[in-house]
Amino acid sequence: MTDLPPDEFLLIGQIAAPFGIRGQIKVKSFTDRPDHLSRHVRTVYLGDERTPLTLGGVIEHKPGVLVITLREVTSREAAEALRGVEIYIRAGEAAPLADDEYFLHQLIGLRASTEDGQVIGQVREVLETGAGEVLVIARPDHPDALVPMVRDFIVALDIPGGRIVIRPIEGLLR
Repeated sequence: MTDLPPDEFLLIGQIAAPFGIRGQIKVKSFTDRPDHLSRHVRTVYLGDERTPLTLGGVIEHKPGVLVITLREVTSREAAEALRGVEIYIRAGEAAPLADDEYFLHQLIGLRASTEDGQVIGQVREVLETGAGEVLVIARPDHPDALVPMVRDFIVALDIPGGRIVIRPIEGLLR
């Protein structure tokens, strides 16, 4: 267990099942940089308790699925007991972002407005779809607005300033 605050961690995956008989685990991956994990991360943190375990190896089994070896997990039974547990890394160990990149959790809480200054609401959630991300914007006295994260709709994204500016099309904000 660690005493670090929850915002010090990034969710990188969820344990799906054991893999083989020596304690390897199959992980549904939420990272698009598994190569960075295998080269730069030595410790992962499991579950709500953020239990630290030593990362022994990472193999991309297929897109979106990793096979991970944890030094402390040495049997299929021990791996089975971890099914469904989320895996985190320290935020400071994440792969560096390019100037136009962001972590999805950074979008939560942004104030959303239109390019003419009309306040829409606040980003409550980010849905990941096969076509990309969709912002769920909570609006006072209105149903939530769903806004795709595509350049046609997003005029400005100011994470340090806590705001996002949207160019709505007809019917988007009903």
